[in-house]
Amino acid sequence: MRQRLVVLISGSGTNLESLVENLPGSGIPADVVAVGSDTTASGLAHATARDIPTFVLPPRDFPSREEWGMALGDALESYTPDLIILSGFMRLLPPSLVARFTPRIINTHPAFLPEFPGAHGVRDALAAGVRETGASVIVVDDGVDTGEILAQERVPVLPEDDEESLHERVKIVERRLLLDVLGAMMSETGK
Repeated sequence: MRQRLVVLISGSGTNLESLVENLPGSGIPADVVAVGSDTTASGLAHATARDIPTFVLPPRDFPSREEWGMALGDALESYTPDLIILSGFMRLLPPSLVARFTPRIINTHPAFLPEFPGAHGVRDALAAGVRETGASVIVVDDGVDTGEILAQERVPVLPEDDEESLHERVKIVERRLLLDVLGAMMSETGK
């Protein structure tokens, strides 16, 4: 039985693009069945180009974060996901939404957690002057990048790196780690 994946993004969707390009030939029995966003993200075009349904739920359209979370949960549930992937999704999920789907939500993060949690992992690593950072894939919990680490790998910080160049190298590792995690998860479930 193939696993149903829903991906949430907020930006250009380069990790999503890699996932939808590489998943079909990977041998992983899973399909991206929908892509959602909190904004009209340019990355939604990667899904639209492959006839993958998309949805947009801006938090500002709801009276509270909890109501947004309820609507997002209902939208996610409508696709009957086996797994929800946060890939460049720049919003914290309300605890009620996390509880509704846990442990079926995973997140890619551009740092070697627990180092540099939060929205600016690459920028924070550069500001700290470290010689290496990394990429992590975690299970989402109620904290900020505090969930169980499923996979991670170090990435060197080069002397000439700026935020963009380092982030691009980290994304390459994130993409591979995400496929590795999906492969491991699908083999464990036997699906």
